[in-house]
Amino acid sequence: MSQSKFSHLVCAECNKEYKGNILQNVCTDPTCQGSLLAWYDLKGSTVTREDIKNRPFTMWRYGEFLPVLNPANIVTLGEGGTPLLKADRLGKAFGFSELYIKDEGGNSTGSFKARGMSAAISKARELGITKVAIPTAGNAGVALAAYGAKADIEVVVYMPIETPEQHKQECRFYGAKVIEIGGNIGDCGKLVAELCQKEGYFNISTLKEPYRLEGKKTMGYELAEQFNWELPDVILYPTGGGTGLIGFWKAFEELEALGWIGKKRPRIVAVQSTNCDGVVSAFHSNSLTVDAIDRGFTVANGLRVPKPYADKLVLRILHDYKGTAISINDEDILEALSEISRYEGLFPAPEGASLWAAAKQLKAQNIISDTDKVVLINTGNGYKYADNIWV
Repeated sequence: MSQSKFSHLVCAECNKEYKGNILQNVCTDPTCQGSLLAWYDLKGSTVTREDIKNRPFTMWRYGEFLPVLNPANIVTLGEGGTPLLKADRLGKAFGFSELYIKDEGGNSTGSFKARGMSAAISKARELGITKVAIPTAGNAGVALAAYGAKADIEVVVYMPIETPEQHKQECRFYGAKVIEIGGNIGDCGKLVAELCQKEGYFNISTLKEPYRLEGKKTMGYELAEQFNWELPDVILYPTGGGTGLIGFWKAFEELEALGWIGKKRPRIVAVQSTNCDGVVSAFHSNSLTVDAIDRGFTVANGLRVPKPYADKLVLRILHDYKGTAISINDEDILEALSEISRYEGLFPAPEGASLWAAAKQLKAQNIISDTDKVVLINTGNGYKYADNIWV
């Protein structure tokens, strides 16, 4: 791996530029406060697809396009390199000829959150950060606790009290301080902001720091590579905070700039819970922003995010990629989880199962056709949701 091409940060909303070698959370313009995106010198890159091909299959095979300048600062637990599985039996039973599942459940700590936290903690180490805090619905807190332990960085995690017990206990085993509250992740976020302001912790909240997104985008790099640099027709993605969805967009834009893919883009489908479907409501009303919606518990804890911080960018991507947004209730999520398990021998997280329920509904509405190449991004391992699923 040669030197990272990371150059600077750019606000996703106002395009203001920031240096990449100092601590940054969001745009400092009080009228903007947009999420910051890592920018790379792609035109100056000489890295080829062939160069990547012979490297270990982890997310760090794309290290030139990740923000860590000194490889000695990389904090890794082997994240990335997850399989793309053709769901033949499931597809055939329900009339899909090209159905695939990218299974993130095999990542360290059992979810795709490992990618984001590997990148965020690696950059935190490079910038001299010694203590971090996060609001979480479960998996992000677990991943941060694990990577914080590996890097010897102090971690504080705020979780809704309804979070599955396994997530809480795992964070404690990694040495993180866990604070449970009687509210949602938005309420946790307010407390994290107060803690960071008063006690000097660095805030690792979704899209309130620039580098978790960089780890998540490697799912897009991998998917393109696994399809031999031809993108699928449809990608369904479970959308809570929206980082992964934005990550796919960022990956594909960068890959085109590198000349590794063409102009074709998949339709991206944001899938939410009916209990927390602000993105769905905003998309179908052609709103530019999301109103906070929280109707309470859902078996898919990661989907209970009342209002994504980067809501404007999420909505722009859905429209630009000619995608759509759909919400799924808990009963349909659990039925979908059962079908994936029975037909494919996989045990997805409820968030991942929601995508299959959505795909069936969209096919019935002729929004997805029989011949579309469809990819479901299962973001985690169902074992971590025993408290929710064993009912």
